[in-house]
Amino acid sequence: MEIAIIVEGKNDKSRLKRLLTEDVLLVCTYGSLNTARLESIKKAVHDRETYLFTDNDSSGKKIRAILRDTFPDAEQIYTRRGYAGVEGTPDEYLIQQLEKAGLEDYIVYPPVLPTL
Repeated sequence: MEIAIIVEGKNDKSRLKRLLTEDVLLVCTYGSLNTARLESIKKAVHDRETYLFTDNDSSGKKIRAILRDTFPDAEQIYTRRGYAGVEGTPDEYLIQQLEKAGLEDYIVYPPVLPTL
């Protein structure tokens, strides 16, 4: 099964990239969504099983609502309120949420640490 996870920004993408196998497509919205960006995301995702993982703030909720309309069959993954978005969520909690979404086969144990 091919999967795609849509996140808000490049920091979210790099954070999840450390935790997931290379065959998971991570796509960024880069903040606000317009018609051209939505079309680009739809083209990138194509027919993959899609997951939405946006921040638990007003901006993230607004983006999630737009994405939910565009990808009505997408699975929802949530971060806890109080964390500084996906990028500021501890690895353990991100892994827990990815497992909860059924993505345990795509998680790298232990996470790949960023190079300095």
